[in-house]
Amino acid sequence: MKYSKKIIAGILLMVIASTLLLAGCGAGALNVNNSSQSQSSNNGPVTIDFWYAIGGRNGEGVEKLVKDFNASHPNIVVKATHQGDYYANATKLQAALVSGNQPNVVMLEIAQVGQFGYSGALADLGQYFSQDEISKFHEGLLKNSYVNNKFVAVPFNRSTPILYVNKTMLKNAGLDPAGPKNWDELKEYARKLTNKDQGVYGFETPIDIWFYEAGVFQQGGKIFSDDEKHVAFDSEAGYGIVRLWQEMVKEGTMKAPPGQDYNAWDVATNDFVNQKVAMIQVSTASLGGLIKSTEGKFELGTAFLPAGKQFGVPTGGANLAVLQKSSEAEKKAAVEFIKWLTNKENAAFFSEWSGYMPVTKEAVESEKIKALYDKYPQYKTALEQLQYAQARPMIKGYREMTVKIQDELKRAMLDTSITPEQAVKNAAKQVQDLLNKNN
Repeated sequence: MKYSKKIIAGILLMVIASTLLLAGCGAGALNVNNSSQSQSSNNGPVTIDFWYAIGGRNGEGVEKLVKDFNASHPNIVVKATHQGDYYANATKLQAALVSGNQPNVVMLEIAQVGQFGYSGALADLGQYFSQDEISKFHEGLLKNSYVNNKFVAVPFNRSTPILYVNKTMLKNAGLDPAGPKNWDELKEYARKLTNKDQGVYGFETPIDIWFYEAGVFQQGGKIFSDDEKHVAFDSEAGYGIVRLWQEMVKEGTMKAPPGQDYNAWDVATNDFVNQKVAMIQVSTASLGGLIKSTEGKFELGTAFLPAGKQFGVPTGGANLAVLQKSSEAEKKAAVEFIKWLTNKENAAFFSEWSGYMPVTKEAVESEKIKALYDKYPQYKTALEQLQYAQARPMIKGYREMTVKIQDELKRAMLDTSITPEQAVKNAAKQVQDLLNKNN
């Protein structure tokens, strides 16, 4: 019996040990499964929010690119949201930064890059882009990409102002359909093209900071001193463009369209399409739409902005930036998205679609852009004019300053008894006060 008890006890011990071993193995398997499930969840697609600020046909092009990216990148999901125009987008971004609900990628009008870059809101992309990758972009488009010597914004939908001409009207008036080359020719062309009985103007330009900057550059001037602590446009270079516009308004050969910001641009574009004006200054980004809307009506031409003492234009459009508070995974996904948007094929596609410039040198050499330039040589103008481009100011508070300048310029167009010197000095005083406050 004792022997039997020992056997039974041994058997019981074996059963207990086996049970514990199985339990241990079971627990170990459960832990592995849980770890695997957690890893699978962590390795799921990274979702990034992208805010953009162009609508209409150009916005449709952005949405198409986002859709194509998502379809070809299962590891990343881009959620794109149109936030209105550049100004509305910047206002919403400022509020989002305060509330902590900012996106991961944002489209910023190039003068706004400084506003958000100097505040520390934008990530330094220099650690994600090699110098070779950066050098693929046109040098003239990189002037608004750096803040405190850090690469914080990537050129995407970039433009310059250009002159659009109704070549049919110019030919009928006995003028060179290539358009005026300088300010004197601009005045001469506008006189010959104006028909007051039919309500047709020779020239129309929005009274906008972009075109004022161009006029200052064309006279060899600057908006601010090199240290950005003093206004520099309170000078003959700053008076000259206002004097030109006033002279043409007084003659009745130039129309200053009503409306605030881009509403005035829309008025000018509609007047041009309806042949109520022969020449307008707006963005190259309008080219795609104007080709379609003028087809069958008249022959459309494009030209450099007429020179003053020299040719000169600011660049425009927007860059793409990544928000600093994004996680490292979100930053890497955002950079992958931006690099894809600006690769040779997609940069060429978006330029053809919109009229914005192809932002990289390799995109210009693509078969798509070569074919586009052969069919529509008007697209070449902005790229060729880029050699005369200058950077837009990116100092803190520039948006508020531009409003002050524009208000004084518009007042001088409505009341031409205000001299160019008075208008510019009034604007300069207000801007200098803001500079002093911000510094």
